[in-house]
Amino acid sequence: MRLQKYMADAGVASRRACEELIRQGRVKVNGCTASVGMSVENGDTVEVDGKTVSYTEEKVILMLNKPLGVICTMEDPQGRKTIAEVFKDIPYRVYNVGRLDINSEGLLLVTNDGDLAYRLMHPKYMINKTYFVVCDGQVSPSEREHLQKGVLLEDGMTAPTRVEKVNYNPKTGRSSLYITIHEGKNRQVRRMLAAIGHNTLRLKRVGFGGLTLGKLRPGEWRKLTGDEIDMLNKAVGEIK
Repeated sequence: MRLQKYMADAGVASRRACEELIRQGRVKVNGCTASVGMSVENGDTVEVDGKTVSYTEEKVILMLNKPLGVICTMEDPQGRKTIAEVFKDIPYRVYNVGRLDINSEGLLLVTNDGDLAYRLMHPKYMINKTYFVVCDGQVSPSEREHLQKGVLLEDGMTAPTRVEKVNYNPKTGRSSLYITIHEGKNRQVRRMLAAIGHNTLRLKRVGFGGLTLGKLRPGEWRKLTGDEIDMLNKAVGEIK
């Protein structure tokens, strides 16, 4: 098995992130510094930053309703609360599938299945992500159409989106809407709204690949059901 796949399956990080760890010289196999693409076998000892990687065949996929103020990293030098703290008592080394920034909330998947995580994040599989957004000002019909056709950002044009349930409250001077994207550009929804002249005041992910938060309250998490896992695997192609 390729080393980066072994590490991803063990829940170290995504395959791409594991490759970067290897390039940085932070990974050793049987005491020797590893290289990208090398293979490992049963009985080999793999270490990351001096800590032995424990490989398990059991895969878990968890859904978290991420609260505001929690960051999507395993550790933070500034001492802010991380998702690692949320899952510190589970017997798996897991990492998040994509990110929600500190000021965003909602549905976040966490797993030790590196292959599935990689596919769910890859834009070619076009996994839909739906957000509930509150922004300042009134989103006009023409602006809605602009969002749906695609917005030019500094890193390129966004793909067409779906924008639904646009409502304007004249008392608060704010609009609410649901927007569905399948890309994963950094802070994409916020930047799309800014590009048409609106500041995002609230951003909550409410859907991911057919999954919804349901009754999960902020800070709560649960394991996905077998049917939900099958649905995700079908969306990205069966993983061998």
